[in-house]
Amino acid sequence: MSVTEKDTLSDSISLRPVREEDGPFLLDLYASTREEELACVPWSQEEKRHFLESQFEAQQTHYQEHFSDSDWMVILQHKKPAGRLYLGRWEEEFRIIDIALLPAYRGKGIGGFLLAEILEEARQASKPVRIHVEKFNRARRLYLRLGFQAISDNGVYDFMEWNPNNGNE
Repeated sequence: MSVTEKDTLSDSISLRPVREEDGPFLLDLYASTREEELACVPWSQEEKRHFLESQFEAQQTHYQEHFSDSDWMVILQHKKPAGRLYLGRWEEEFRIIDIALLPAYRGKGIGGFLLAEILEEARQASKPVRIHVEKFNRARRLYLRLGFQAISDNGVYDFMEWNPNNGNE
C-alpha cells in the first residue's frame, strides 16, 4: 500500500462502539460472510435467513460469554458502516476475535489498513496478535503477508500468531 493510499484510508476509516441499533447491520454482515457457503444449499431464502439468524445469535452469545472484556466496534468508511472488528487487548496478547467487511468494502485495503494499525499498537505494547482463521478464507493470504504464522491446527481453522519479536512488518 502506498503512502497516499494509507493517508486516504486513515482519513476515511474510523471505528465506533457497537450500538444496540446495529443489530440488523451486524446480521446482514454476518449473512454476507456465509453467502458463498450457502449458495449450493437447496433451501428457500426464508430457510436460509432463519438459519443465518440462529447462527448469528449463537455466535454473538458465544462471543459475549467468552470475550466480554473485548472491544466491539463497527468499522466505518466515510461514516457508513462497512464491517465489524471485535478485538481483545489482554495482558498477554491482542486477540482479533472477528473482523469482517461487507462485500462492497472487501479488497480495497481496509482490512490491511486496520490490521497494520493493530500490529503497530501490539508492537508498541510488545504483545503478540492472535486470530483463528478458516483454512480457506481468502484473507488468510493477507495474514501470511503481514507475518502471521499458523501456530496450531484446529480442524477447519488455523490459530495464527503475529509476534513483534520476529521482525514482522
